[in-house]
Order: sequence, then structure tokens, then C-alpha cells
Amino acid sequence: MALFSELRRRNVLKVALTYVLAGLLVFWLFGALLLWLGAPNWANEFLLLVLAIGFPVALIFAWAYEITPTGLKKSLDVEQTQSIVFKTGQKLNAAVLVLAVLGVLALVGEQLLPKFEFPKIIEPILPAPVYESPVRPGVPPEIRAHTLKNGLRIIVWPDHDIPNVVMYNYVRAGGRNEYPGITGLSHFFEHMMFNGTAKRAQGEFDETMEAAGGANNAYTSEDLTVYQDWFPRTALETIFELEGDRLKNLAIEPSVVETERGIVYSERRSRYDNDNFGRLYLETNATAFIAHPYQFPVIGWASDIESWTQQDLESYFKTYYAPNNLTMVFTGDVNPEQIFVLARKYFGSIPAQAPPQAIRTVEPEQLGERRLRIGVAAPTPLLHVTFHAGNAGDPRTLPLNVLLSILVGGNSSRLHQAFVEQEQIALDVGGFQMEGLDPGLVYFYLTLPPDADTAKVEARLLEELSRVATDGVTEAELSKARNIMIADYWRGLSTIDGKAAAIGRAEVFLGDYQRAFALPAALEQVSGEQIREVASEVFHRNRMTVGVLQSPTGEDAR
Repeated sequence: MALFSELRRRNVLKVALTYVLAGLLVFWLFGALLLWLGAPNWANEFLLLVLAIGFPVALIFAWAYEITPTGLKKSLDVEQTQSIVFKTGQKLNAAVLVLAVLGVLALVGEQLLPKFEFPKIIEPILPAPVYESPVRPGVPPEIRAHTLKNGLRIIVWPDHDIPNVVMYNYVRAGGRNEYPGITGLSHFFEHMMFNGTAKRAQGEFDETMEAAGGANNAYTSEDLTVYQDWFPRTALETIFELEGDRLKNLAIEPSVVETERGIVYSERRSRYDNDNFGRLYLETNATAFIAHPYQFPVIGWASDIESWTQQDLESYFKTYYAPNNLTMVFTGDVNPEQIFVLARKYFGSIPAQAPPQAIRTVEPEQLGERRLRIGVAAPTPLLHVTFHAGNAGDPRTLPLNVLLSILVGGNSSRLHQAFVEQEQIALDVGGFQMEGLDPGLVYFYLTLPPDADTAKVEARLLEELSRVATDGVTEAELSKARNIMIADYWRGLSTIDGKAAAIGRAEVFLGDYQRAFALPAALEQVSGEQIREVASEVFHRNRMTVGVLQSPTGEDAR
């Protein structure tokens, strides 16, 4: 107790607390400055080392000059109120200044410094950071995953075949996250993210990336906005700096907003308003859904594009581009530790936000056919037919994908052979399944000859779908579909781009990147009877929406 009282009387504890608080402030300020200047990874650690050395040194001086008999004798010569601050500070400041000068010189001449590596005998002794490793069978053991403190999810799949890297950034913001008044905002930000920031002028993002040998792209769907970077290994830190900058400092300038608003509006006119397929798809989709936001076009309704406000934009970006709403995937010539260190440096300071509002609306069961007809000038009639189905994780989704391969997968498929080659009632037939976060559609589209009877073609399509629901598919058709899908699967995983896409989609849509490796085994379990049962359940006329687009005739032409 006597020692504690003496420490308190001589202000040792107050000075120690002051030093701690000042040290944290210095570390924060200089850390932000070093990050802004693009200093190397070791700069922050060096700053922390200086402060960590300085604190115990300060206490040692305080003890030597204030508590020991020698120190007490010397303190008689100095005014008590300045003893610790003055005498300790003189010596400590000199030591810290020497270290700081050495640090600045090291920053300037970093390239001249030799690279230090621990001897091999020491490496096993050092504790390695613990990251998530795969636990499911059949998953490449080198994959690692990690979630930063701000919620940013990162998955790394090393592949050292070539010195290139792929980055996918999955932003959970798509058409389903919008509502009347702000439809199209997700797609709009796909454009805005390639414009300027508080640090970079408009166009500088692309210029910097291309100068480093990289390229980029992006797309928006009903569920996501996905950003893609392809670049050489040597550009890794440049890409992190670019991506971190636009996530933290995107400039939503009114003049740029108006320019991009015009570009998006022009894109809508060319892809939908002036394109027959796009127009029919947009309106068929809007008719098939009456409650769920999947009914909204990803590009947005025209009136909403015209009326987005600055507040709409800033609020949407803050909510949906927060780190806790992102999943990043890196594949290629990298190691996980390297990626996670850079992620903490460039993304770790971005604050998390409150999670976006959950989509609670569930599309009610469709109890009857829905139909629409568009009468516009068209050289060939179009017929679109949809049925409600499940989401990406629905157990019916994979059997339906196998069935779609059988029905419309290429020129040898059942419907192409019947409708295009043999009966010649269609010029083209295709289809797809929406595999989203929420239940979607199975969608068939047909381009018909100029004089086609759309009602008869629709009847033939329903006849073929009914035949599948009754009789199923042949073993030869099932085997062929499996072979095609397996070949496509492995072909995709043969590239670093395909690897990133596969594990990213599995993480986002299925909740676990490891499920990307379950497809081959799951395909083997799909049976002909399972396909027949799913077809019988899904291809029901009460769950059908039919859209027709053709040139107006008779009464329609007036």
C-alpha cells in the first residue's frame, strides 16, 4: 500500500494512463494516415512496436527517477509537478525520435531492405493463425475461410498453376431488395461503383487496374450484385486498395448520378422497351408474381429510374454495401494468410451497419392460369410459358435442372428435335430455372414462324410437359443429361474464374461454399421417377403464366 500511495502521490499512475491514451490516439491517427498513403503492411506494426517499447521505458524512468533513493535525492533539484513529465520525457522522446526516424527511412527505402524470413527450424514453433478449414468430404483441403470483425466474409482457394488471381465480391443487393419507388437501384450502383471516389477521379479506377494488368466486370440479378476482378498476382495489393477505396469512399455526386441515370434509362430502352424478347420477359415475370419483389425488373421501372433521390441512393449504398452484407472470394496464385492480412488492412476499418431488412413477403400459391398478350410490330411471334418452382436450396431444383437439360439442352434435346427439327412449329425453344434465394420460376421461351398459331404451339408444349409428368424420361436421356452436367461442372472448376463462381454461389445461395462440391454425387442420386414426380408437381396449369407477343391483327390492330 505504501508503494501504491507513493506512486499515486508522484503522479506515476496518471502519467502512465496519459501515455496509454495518447499512444492509442497516435496509433489511430498515424494508422489512418499510413493507410491513406498506401504504406506497406509492416508500417502499422512498426508504429505499434515504437509505442509498446516506449511505455515500459517510461515506467522504468519513472521508477528510477521518482521512487528509488537516488531518484528521490535528484528530484529535490527539480520542481515536483514536472519531475516525471520533464525528466522522463527528455530521455524517452529522444529514444522514440530515433526509432521514428529509422521508420521513415525504412518506408522511403523499403525496396532496398533485405527480405527477412524465419529459419525453417523456427517456423514450426510460431503459432499460426486459425482460419476455417473445410470439413466435408471431397472439398479441397487448401481452401480457407474467415470472417472479419466487421462481418465481411472471405473465402480463399489457392491455385498456383498460373500467376493470376480472380476476385468475386458478392453484394447481397438485387431486385428482391427493392420496392416501388426505388426499383433498379441495385443495377444502378453496379454502374456507380466504377465512377469516382473521394480519392480518385472518375475513370481512375479502371485506369489504375488496367495499368496493373487487370480487368473487371459486374452484373446484377434478382438476388445479387456481383463484382469481378481478374489480375496478375503482382497487382494484388493494388486491387485491394482499389476495392477498399470504392467501398469506403464512393462519391455519389449529383452530376455523376444524372449522367448514369441517363445511361441506365438508355439501357432499359434498348434491352426491354425496344426489344421484343426483353419486353415480353419483363411483363411475363411481372404477371407471374403478384406479391414477391421478384416481380420487379432488375433494371427498374422507367418512372422509378427518373425519380430516385439523393437520399434514396445514399441510404441504399450505406445499407447494402456494408461489409456485413458482402462475401468475397479469391482464387488463384495466392495464399490465404496473405489475403486475410490484406483484407484486414484495407477492409477491416469499414464499419458494419444494421443488417438490411429481411424479405418477409412470400408469394401466395397461384390457383389459376394467368395470361397476357402484347401487340407490337414483330417479325416472329414469341411465346413464353412459366411455372412456379422452388429456390436454389429446394430439393426439387436439381431434378428440374436435369429435366431442363433433357427438354431444351441443345439441338439434340427433346423439345428442339420435336418442335424445330421435326414438326417445324418453332424456330427456337429454350428454358431455364430461377435458382434464387426465394422460390422462383421454371421459364420456357419459344420463337415461332411468322404465321404460327400460338395457341396450337402452346398446346403442344403442354402436351410434352404432361407426357413427362406421366411417363417420365428414358434412362438414356437421364444418362446423357448427367454426363453433360458433370462435364460442364468439371469444365467450370478447371479455371480460377470457374472456381470463384462455384464456391461463391454455393456460399451465398446454399449457405456453405463446401456444398459446391456435392453436385457430382447428388446427380448420381437423381432418378427417373424423381424427375417424373417433380414434373407432375410443378407443371400444373393452375401455376402457369403464359405470355404472347405478336403483331396486332384484326381488332388488336385498332
